[in-house]
Amino acid sequence: MLHKWEGYVLRTHDYGEANKVVVLMTREAGKVAVMARGARRPKSRLASMTQVFTHAMFMVQKYTGMGSLTQGEQLDALRHLRSDITAMAYGSYIVELVDRVVEEGEPQPYAFDILQYALKAIDEEVDPEAIMLITEWKLLPYTGVQPMLNGCAACSSTDGEFAFSFTQGGFLCHRCFHLDDYIIRLKPAYVRLIRMFYNVPVDQIGAITLKQETKNFIHKIISTIYEEQTGIRLKSKKFIEQLERMDAQLPKRESD
Repeated sequence: MLHKWEGYVLRTHDYGEANKVVVLMTREAGKVAVMARGARRPKSRLASMTQVFTHAMFMVQKYTGMGSLTQGEQLDALRHLRSDITAMAYGSYIVELVDRVVEEGEPQPYAFDILQYALKAIDEEVDPEAIMLITEWKLLPYTGVQPMLNGCAACSSTDGEFAFSFTQGGFLCHRCFHLDDYIIRLKPAYVRLIRMFYNVPVDQIGAITLKQETKNFIHKIISTIYEEQTGIRLKSKKFIEQLERMDAQLPKRESD
């Protein structure tokens, strides 16, 4: 049976002398692995279709077992994402995260929309660090972790001052701060942002600009959740950290 799927290339690995196994995130079938025969040959028509980030309509012949990629039609070049090293670093992190948390075997339209939103936003030169934070919060339920963010994790109250508690699994209101000696107190703006990142559909988020202090604060929370509660540590995160260290070492221009 011949399938026509819109998707993105998440990952590839060599198979045999000339083939590739290509992992796609598709709108219609979810995450699937397909065989691209001859894709490693320089003149193969599949060579350009099997690069990470490729957004295309993929034609897949599938009966039983792994399907075979027969051809593809590129939909979006994503030139900035492919050419800018910072954009590429954050894009690589996002595709690796999707690959780690989404299981194969059934359609996952929500995860596909998140991936598409993130890669297109980074390609359009929206702050990639902010896009990474949004993606991490939105993909968190796929890890099995679902923090209580709409109200207090202990008493369900929706008003008052809030803090984040890792032990209680979400927000705690000021009445319940005593339940955790290591809460992270939150400004009201941080509460709103975290709720937006987690709950609001990606097509409703719109343009977003965050101060570096805000990004650092929210990053600390979501990184701790992933590292301590999901056990997920991604290789591409090291690349981002290297870029951050390099950027920190660059001399800062004096303001006029």
